[in-house]
Amino acid sequence: MRSVVKVSKTVEDAIEEAVRELGVDREDVYTEIVEEPSKGLFGLIGAKDAKVKVTVVSDPVEIAENFVDMLMNSMGISARSNVKRKNSTLYVDIDDISSTDMGILIGRRGNTLDAVQYLLSLIVNKDRENYIKVLVDTKGYRKKREETLIRLAHKMADKAKYSKRPVRLEPMNPYERRIIHSALQNVEGVTTHSEGEEPYRRVVIESN
Repeated sequence: MRSVVKVSKTVEDAIEEAVRELGVDREDVYTEIVEEPSKGLFGLIGAKDAKVKVTVVSDPVEIAENFVDMLMNSMGISARSNVKRKNSTLYVDIDDISSTDMGILIGRRGNTLDAVQYLLSLIVNKDRENYIKVLVDTKGYRKKREETLIRLAHKMADKAKYSKRPVRLEPMNPYERRIIHSALQNVEGVTTHSEGEEPYRRVVIESN
């Protein structure tokens, strides 16, 4: 387990420095107070700073790496997970994967990749107070999918304007529906809304 020792004017300041250096949240560590701060005689002679030892007991990055590696092994997929944390978001990129295995991991329209992301989010956020957002990707798939959806949105918007009839897209997950709505929110002549129940909820594009 990773740990650091920090010295500062107060125990709280020392802990905050340690947590910042370790790149985790306060709830992810165990803190041992090595020395309490002391003002000393007249606030000068023999004054001591606080000294603490902070140890990581629950690292979201490590949890994510272990879970993804275990899951890939269970799926018979040869790959490597690269997990980075930025503030309250975990970015999980699955690298060193063959095109065949990548197809299996992504699944139909990204369904399997979304399922992996959902499961990982549950694992990482179990018993946590501060929610961590989890984003799982492989070989830039999500960016490519986003570009494809934006092109589709504009194409179907043109169709709706030309035909003057509502255009109903295929069922999509909430993330993909948001991409469609966002792509067309400032396009003149059309409006969008979603209809149906999950997992068959879809975007409808109408001319106005």
